[in-house]
Amino acid sequence: MANVMIQYTEQGQLSLYLAKKDLEEHITHVEFESDEKWGGELELANGAAYYIEPFAGKPSFPISVRARRLRAAA
Repeated sequence: MANVMIQYTEQGQLSLYLAKKDLEEHITHVEFESDEKWGGELELANGAAYYIEPFAGKPSFPISVRARRLRAAA
């Protein structure tokens, strides 16, 4: 598992930053994206996918969380 930061970019898009690889990529899909539950599988623009434990409610960004890589970049 890796520590990642999820934040909004200047363009208003969510992005995931992985410091260990100095990688920042836009999040294209969030499995659970409601006010009651947020998180799960996150798909990135480069084809990679990460999993974070869902939050009970939408968190305030930026936020640092532990994420597990499900799929490497294409």
